[in-house]
Amino acid sequence: MIIVKVGGGEGINYDAVCDDIAQLWREGQQLIFVHGGSHRTNQVAEALGHPPQFVTSPSGYTSRLTDRATLEIFQMVYCGQINKTLVERLQRRGVNAVGLSGIDGRIWQGPRKKVIKVVENGRIRVLRSNLTGKVTQVNHSLLQNLLHAGCLPVLTPPAISFDGEAMNVDGDRAAAATAAAFRADELLILSNVPGVLRQFPDENSLISQISADQIECVSKEFAEGRMRIKLLGAREAVTSGVRRVVLGDARGRQPILRALDGLGTVIIPTQAEEAA
Repeated sequence: MIIVKVGGGEGINYDAVCDDIAQLWREGQQLIFVHGGSHRTNQVAEALGHPPQFVTSPSGYTSRLTDRATLEIFQMVYCGQINKTLVERLQRRGVNAVGLSGIDGRIWQGPRKKVIKVVENGRIRVLRSNLTGKVTQVNHSLLQNLLHAGCLPVLTPPAISFDGEAMNVDGDRAAAATAAAFRADELLILSNVPGVLRQFPDENSLISQISADQIECVSKEFAEGRMRIKLLGAREAVTSGVRRVVLGDARGRQPILRALDGLGTVIIPTQAEEAA
């Protein structure tokens, strides 16, 4: 089983992504495809007069501030435009794709954060109206039934809380939770950078391999912006039984096939985790 997560930043080559998925699907490879949509969401939010706001936690992770209006824009873009466009592209390539959000069938479920702490002008503030959460349960049986029926799940945030509220969740960590639920062989997290860079934005400074016990140090010393959350998701995956995570580049040709060949930052379990 391979879980493929493709981000929503500028420059993503979605046609090349869909070409690779179609090739692997024809070869009999089981896949689940998870996607984002941040860049397009920002554009739509600006056009609708509700520009995006981002907050940073005391531990250094950046996330979208999600009120009810933002969540509705998020759903319109992620679950509507992007999800159905990707399903159409896959159907055109002969893949019987089914597009779903994490809300549908409670595919992704977890607790909503009642409060979050953010750093603003050097001070810590507490926010209580943010509709965000974390995926802690994956509806494995529903996804497995789709796969058994010959369908490719194409998944996107948001998720559903235990209280039945839609909530924004990080797509990389949702993909990691999905990979853990299936004990996937591979989790590929592809974006518009080639992986973790030792000297951002120099793409020639790629760090080619990291073990799980090195992630915290690498994240603090080298990771910029959203790469910190990608590393957090990678650590959650490999410590939950996923054999390998690759942080790769989705801008060029054959992005999935290149990631499967190890082009990017490869993250592997520590020796103790591999032995277990």
